[in-house]
Formats: sequence, C-alpha cells, structure tokens
Amino acid sequence: MTATADGLVLRVEIEGKRFPAIGGAPERPVLGAVRLSLQQGEVAALTGPSGCGKTTLLNLVAGLDRDFRGRIELPGNRRLAYVFQEPRLLPWRTVEQNLALVLHGRDDTGPVIDRVLGEVGLRDAAQTFASRLSLGMARRVALARAFVVEPDLLLLDEPFASLDQPTAWRLRLLLLDLLERRRASALFVTHDLEEAVMLGKRLVSLSGQPARIAADLTISLTAPERRDPRVVARHAARLRAAAALPEVA
Repeated sequence: MTATADGLVLRVEIEGKRFPAIGGAPERPVLGAVRLSLQQGEVAALTGPSGCGKTTLLNLVAGLDRDFRGRIELPGNRRLAYVFQEPRLLPWRTVEQNLALVLHGRDDTGPVIDRVLGEVGLRDAAQTFASRLSLGMARRVALARAFVVEPDLLLLDEPFASLDQPTAWRLRLLLLDLLERRRASALFVTHDLEEAVMLGKRLVSLSGQPARIAADLTISLTAPERRDPRVVARHAARLRAAAALPEVA
C-alpha cells in the first residue's frame, strides 16, 4: 500500500451533484454539500434512506461519474477497489481467471491469487467456473478480487444484500478479518445498522433532498465486541436512539 505523510486516504468536498433531465423527467438534485475524509485503516459505514445518493457518492469517489461540482482527492498513488451490489464476475471464466483479470499480467499472479483465495476460503474453488458458484461463494470471490490488488481504499455497495442471515454474518466476519489484517480504509453502503456497527469505525448518515451528512458518529467497539452479535445489537440500538436513526437506515 502507498501512504502519505498524514495518512490521508480520501478527501471528499462535494458542492453538489444533479441528475440531468432525461426523457421528460426533470433535473433532480441528488447530493448537496458533502464533506468527508478517511485516514488509513479507517472504515466508514454510509447509511441513509433508499435513493438518497449513497451509491452515487461511491461512484463519484470511484471516478465512474465525474459530473459534479466540487473535488475528490485520493492523495498519493492510491489503489482503489470497488465491490458492487452484484458480484459482476465473468461466468465463462474460472475463479482464478476472474482474479487474474485485475492483476494485469503481474509476474507473481499465481502466488498472489493463491494466497488471497486461501484467505477467503476458496483455494479449492480456483478452477471452478463463476457460473457454477452459489451467491455466497460469488460474493467471496468479489471480495477476493478487491483485496488481490492490495487496495488503499475499498468501496463496497451493500456487498451482502439478498443473502440469508447466517451467510451474511459469515461474510461480515470474513470482511472484518480482511480489513483488520490489511489495514485498508473502506467506505461501504449498508441499509443494516447492525452491519454498520459491526464493520465500521464511523457511521456517516445521509439525509435530505439533496442529501447532506446528517450525522457522523464514532463506533467505539473492540475487535472481540464486533464479533459478538449481542454487543453489536445493543450498540446499534443505542446509536439509533441517540441519533434518531431510522430502523432501516
């Protein structure tokens, strides 16, 4: 990973973002003034009502959408990875081949992929075609593909949506382990407040039309506490009450 003197990984200074008028639909303001920064190793959960602009903000940070007022900086030669809502694997390629695509022919591709697949528990599935994976396994591969590039900043857009609770919990534990081991910074969108508490060191809540940051709260839990569902649930309830957060963020 790369680093700057002050450890700053991301600086967001958005003045405004609008969706243009299309097909008779009027122009729509999405984001208002949004100021946000992340330090190395910091993980921020991004919550807010559906349609308020959370995914739009991730896309702006990723550079997938450059039509906005303001500026977004990733100081230094930062590496960025994005885990989308859908795994977005190429079904006609194997797990190993899907990971190799993002390494751009590095000489050590084989050992790097083997190590990362071992970390996510998929070493035995390296030669399996993506079309034959369960949704849970496909999401593991998506995480592996993100971490194989050794990102300084990881963006995740509801990475465990539509999974059953036991599978989602196992994958959250996996992501928590990976984040702690790699010390990567992360900005992730979630509608699950307990997921935000389990994984995040900060909870950033968007609200309004256009959306602005309504709350930026510290989540002070130890590593063992984050792995205890009872502690996570109690802390989520306290945060919800203290900040008047909705049941579905």
